[in-house]
Amino acid sequence: MGHIKTVEGQLDAKGLKVAIVASRFNDFIVDKLVGGAVDALTRHGASREDLTIVRIPGAFEMPLVAQKLAASGKYDGLVCLGAVIRGATPHFDFVANECAKGLAMVSMEHNMPLGFGVLTTDNLEQAIERAGSKAGNKGVDAAMAMLETARVLAQL
Repeated sequence: MGHIKTVEGQLDAKGLKVAIVASRFNDFIVDKLVGGAVDALTRHGASREDLTIVRIPGAFEMPLVAQKLAASGKYDGLVCLGAVIRGATPHFDFVANECAKGLAMVSMEHNMPLGFGVLTTDNLEQAIERAGSKAGNKGVDAAMAMLETARVLAQL
């Protein structure tokens, strides 16, 4: 039996230039996600000077803004953060689907590691749980997924 080569991403954010795209809609939730993402990246070696927070209206606008950021060549990764809450968002399914599809397209087209931290919940309580209380902080999760993916891509 031969040796199996394994490629893994080291969780070192040192020198990484990251744009954090954050929707203003449900900002009391999104601000907690942003805080989690910034904290996770800086704890893993990113400097605050290498992080840029881009505020946008909502999740529907996110793919266009992410595409512009990815095409700029200024960033090594994106972390996209928002909260689409069924009870609060008209056309919930449409907004959530278009956001996810659009961001996946941007990531693929630009070979851009992208942390997806757009909450899609049935109610406010679930969103609050995913933004730093019971269920952890999805901003942290999105930042860490982007970081690990960036470090894996660099080895391929």
